[in-house]
Amino acid sequence: MKKAEKIGAGIALAAIAAAATYFLSGKRGKANREKIAGWTLKMKGEVLEKMKKLEEINKEAYHALVDEVAVRYERAERVSAAEMKHLKEEIKGAWSHIGKQLVK
Repeated sequence: MKKAEKIGAGIALAAIAAAATYFLSGKRGKANREKIAGWTLKMKGEVLEKMKKLEEINKEAYHALVDEVAVRYERAERVSAAEMKHLKEEIKGAWSHIGKQLVK
């Protein structure tokens, strides 16, 4: 593996770890853990898995990924539009934390 590939892989791993940390810890982590239903945790996990496959991790790609995953869950799960809107906003809001990790 070339040095540039190792650096890119390290950056991607840092972004994924930052997203996972944001979803389940921090100020809102306890409330998030208490509210998480099975499908919301699966959706967040799917976002994390698909982040690994992104060639470039940036805000636009991350938001597009969240929207793509959300469409499947809107169809497959019994979730209200309001709940899905809230969850998408929450997951997209994680970008501010993820982006900071990418800069480091």
